[in-house]
Amino acid sequence: MKTRSSAPLVPRRSRILQEVHEGARGLFKAGLIDKRRMAEFDVLCTPDLPPYSPRRIRALRHRLHLSQAVLASVLNTSLSTVRQWEIGQRHPSGPSRKLLYLLENKGLEGLT
Repeated sequence: MKTRSSAPLVPRRSRILQEVHEGARGLFKAGLIDKRRMAEFDVLCTPDLPPYSPRRIRALRHRLHLSQAVLASVLNTSLSTVRQWEIGQRHPSGPSRKLLYLLENKGLEGLT
């Protein structure tokens, strides 16, 4: 059995999940579900994040015309961490991986 980290990226974002998420968002805005329940819908309806290889991180940084120091600042991490990602000593996870995904798909404007 494959673990989640070794499974290939499979988009979970279907039309049905989009509708469910939109409905939950409406219920949340109306005060009919709480913040905790809304967070559960957010997780359910969010696509899996792709892995970020050193080459992919470097390419993203170059495409956005960012230095390692600026990328570290944007991601609220250290310059050393970005360097380690780009040479393959470490791999982004958690919030950094989500921010890289947003940068890749929405650009810097996606983080403001």
